[in-house]
Amino acid sequence: MALRHALHLLRHGGLPGQLVIQLTDRCNATCPQCGMNINERFPRHSLPLNDVKRMIDAAAQRGIAAVSFTGGEPLLVLRDLVALINHAGVAGIAYIRTGTNGFVFRSHEKHDFPDRIHRLAETLAATPLRNFWISIDSADPVTHEKMRGFPGVIRGIERALPIFHRYGLFPSANLGINRNLDGPGSIPVLANGIPGDKGAPAVIFRERLHSGLSRFFQFVAGMGFSTANVCYPMSIADDGGSGELNAVYGATATSAIVSFSSREKAHLFDVLGQSVRENRARLRIFTPLCALDALKRQFRHGERGYPCSGGKDFFFIDAVTGHTYPCGYRGEEDLGVFGDRPAISAADNRACYACEWECFRDPSELGGPLQDMARHPIKCLRRWRKDPGFIKLWLKDLQYYQACDFFDGRRPARPERLRRHARGN
Repeated sequence: MALRHALHLLRHGGLPGQLVIQLTDRCNATCPQCGMNINERFPRHSLPLNDVKRMIDAAAQRGIAAVSFTGGEPLLVLRDLVALINHAGVAGIAYIRTGTNGFVFRSHEKHDFPDRIHRLAETLAATPLRNFWISIDSADPVTHEKMRGFPGVIRGIERALPIFHRYGLFPSANLGINRNLDGPGSIPVLANGIPGDKGAPAVIFRERLHSGLSRFFQFVAGMGFSTANVCYPMSIADDGGSGELNAVYGATATSAIVSFSSREKAHLFDVLGQSVRENRARLRIFTPLCALDALKRQFRHGERGYPCSGGKDFFFIDAVTGHTYPCGYRGEEDLGVFGDRPAISAADNRACYACEWECFRDPSELGGPLQDMARHPIKCLRRWRKDPGFIKLWLKDLQYYQACDFFDGRRPARPERLRRHARGN
């Protein structure tokens, strides 16, 4: 049962621990929405292999359940990456994830392309890696390839996916929401309206966003993906910012492509929830409806859902210093080397809603009710009575996650289960 599976993850008394390790800030892509793209001029760093192994050992001792290796571009340090994935598996980490900007899928027309992809897929499949993501920026192939600086990469991904599937790896399409979702500038700026278009600007914004998301999910399913995930806009440059953030993770940016106002975000999370519902029968979409509902309420009404568990159960390790932070946005709170971190820190007592980093916000909302049940059952029941709509969404998410085999990237999707879940909801 989905509930039994989730309760099992609470064996340490809190949410399942998560550690995001930025192995390197080196990158070879030109993505304008990321502060680490190849055109940015700053000293590049990669974490020493043995240092990361010690962090993984410390994480396993603390009962951390999930480790994600990110960048920069993780596949630029493939040898170390593979060694660390294997080390994490031996240490007992259950959920190991990494991904790529897609550069390895370039030059699909060359005769050695199949051999290269077979070697990569075989190498990754021989490790305990559970989930592997491939970044896709737009439903329009030309736009995606121009943003990444990788001509022809979409066709390369299409050719590569069946090879990965043959080795028992089922990659996820990873969308970072941006204004080029359905082509250059396809998502307008709501605050200024849309000169020349008829109708209310908010209506047009929602229509364009919904169209772009629908096309994206159809597009990646057509490419051969069976799983998708949505990254919320990685920007701290919005008009409702709290002033609390000082990003240490270079994937954040101030570019207009990923900068959305608080007013836009209220619509964005509402429309994204609608689109996820509509496409759950087509793809395994990790993004939980209960998190989208909580974020919509936060930006629309100022309501607060479950606080982020960054600094409590979830942590980010940066490639420059190798130090630990509550998340990639809270750079003022240096917690030192992960293995040396005390069991309790000042960050543990902070109820944070300052960003929308889905890596931490989604599991915080999804695991919040379970944590309440374990720690504050009376308070939990009162909250459920007060807000039955959220709990209904949460229960649907758990049922859907079960239908998706909890997004196990080593298992193929079961379309009949997805369709059955969609019919039942």
